[in-house]
Amino acid sequence: MSVTAEKYQPDCDGPVLADVPQHPLVAVVGPTGSGKSGLALALAKEFNGEIVNCDSLQVYRYFDIGTAKLPLEERRVIPHHLIDVVDPDELFTAGEYARLARDIIAGISARGRIPVLAGGTGFYLRALLDGLFEGPSRDQALRDRLAARELRRPGSLHRLLTRFDSVAARKIHRNDVPKVTRALEVCLLTRRPVTDLFRQGRDALRGYRTLKLGLLPDRDALYQRLDLRCAGMFEAGLVEEVRHILSLGFAATAKPFESHGYKQALEFIRGELNPREAVFYARRNTRQYAKRQVTWFRREAGLVWLKGFGDAGEIYNAARERITSFLTVNSANR
Repeated sequence: MSVTAEKYQPDCDGPVLADVPQHPLVAVVGPTGSGKSGLALALAKEFNGEIVNCDSLQVYRYFDIGTAKLPLEERRVIPHHLIDVVDPDELFTAGEYARLARDIIAGISARGRIPVLAGGTGFYLRALLDGLFEGPSRDQALRDRLAARELRRPGSLHRLLTRFDSVAARKIHRNDVPKVTRALEVCLLTRRPVTDLFRQGRDALRGYRTLKLGLLPDRDALYQRLDLRCAGMFEAGLVEEVRHILSLGFAATAKPFESHGYKQALEFIRGELNPREAVFYARRNTRQYAKRQVTWFRREAGLVWLKGFGDAGEIYNAARERITSFLTVNSANR
């Protein structure tokens, strides 16, 4: 397994301001199945840290097996934040994540500890570090019309977004209908490309210098691990977990049910897939998701790539060296 780290930029998140304390912040990101949670936990133990979840599914209660949450006994060793904080039918946006995460990070720093972000939701990370623009409020009537259009002609919303804002369309996957819908909603309500608005009014995180570590295992090895993990989730009771969540009164239309694994478990329960097909499509969709995550993080400025799995000793050592160097620089600039 090769272990390399690409160019490290100590001041990748901007110049250090003399009049603003610069607290250290570490982020461990990468594709699903790359070992982010385990590595983040080991690093938090080593460097007196606390974990802040950066995964858009682990915020939901009851969704455990398919989101690969660390067992409670492992989470009790080091404080974990922003896991199991909302019910499946609650709306939880990137803006809400950023607001809560910033408060939590400030508290961790005030305790003299290091916040360690862990997760693969790149949009959450960007919302936290770079901030989000204040866009127009949701227009449900417009959204309903857009949804009807997409239902009649799948893919039409993405093509429409390409006409209004080709830059935004290139950054959003055509199958990510919620993000495409929001981008179109902003374009139509403001009569301006959403990309232009993204450049204005962002409230970037202040008072922190961030070291972003990205795990990048060999693709074939990652896919093999993901295939095994998908099958293991079904064997561990993913379908039973879905039945339990439904029995609590949550609708099958709840957003976390759209994710890979859970969607196929639902389709199995409905009789739309047999067990073999459910695992097949869960594997396929998970691999595609991992590929999109890598594509996203390749665009993340200042990311240090560690080319291997987070549970590999050499990767831990490489991450440890990076953090040690980062903290030394950080102390010198405070």
